[in-house]
Amino acid sequence: MGLFAKKNKQKRPHVTAVIAAAGSSSRMGGGDKLFSLIAGTPVIALTLLAFEQCVDITDIVVAASSESIVPIGDICKEYGVTKAVTVLRGGETRAESVYKALLNAPPEAEFAAIHDGARPLVRPSLISEVVRCAVKHGAAMPIVPLKDTVKLMDGAAVISTPERGSLGAAQTPQVFELGLIKGALTKSMDVTDDAQAVERLGKRIQSVPGDEANIKITVPEDLLFAEALIASRAFT
Repeated sequence: MGLFAKKNKQKRPHVTAVIAAAGSSSRMGGGDKLFSLIAGTPVIALTLLAFEQCVDITDIVVAASSESIVPIGDICKEYGVTKAVTVLRGGETRAESVYKALLNAPPEAEFAAIHDGARPLVRPSLISEVVRCAVKHGAAMPIVPLKDTVKLMDGAAVISTPERGSLGAAQTPQVFELGLIKGALTKSMDVTDDAQAVERLGKRIQSVPGDEANIKITVPEDLLFAEALIASRAFT
């Protein structure tokens, strides 16, 4: 049951998922990581299916590289991703890609759920939780606590040790009021994290507990880890 079920007599907001899928995959050692297989299914297919299955997502816009537009469109058809209304060419940077996708959201869209195309194990329940928080507060994101001690560096020199309890690792989806994130990105195209653009406006972003299984595929070993999560039923 979705977060905005009929029994609550509350209209479900129009939430457009923006999938950032135009990266270079430079650390994968060749080939686009989005088409790498996890348990026989392409990474991007798993990502799209999570948003397809989330009842609190209305539609999907994918920002892809020019070479990936047709293959992603084919994957949408093959795996029944009917919400993927638009697959477009992204920009030179992640922020540019996201902004282009936001401009192509349907005019009735109220919120944008921005997600890394390379996070294929995101749970539909987590997506819904972030959406619910964003609807209440205007901006929300999942955060997982850090396990390792973090050091502040100056080149190779260690300067200090930040208090770990005040730090967290950012995940996606990050969900924002559509006008808020569009306006934020017009002022901050140099960010690598969408929330950072909103932070620069002085807007507080609410967090929800992230998911350790919501990993980002970056290096080949991550594919093996993702398969192990699925095989061990840690991801269901």
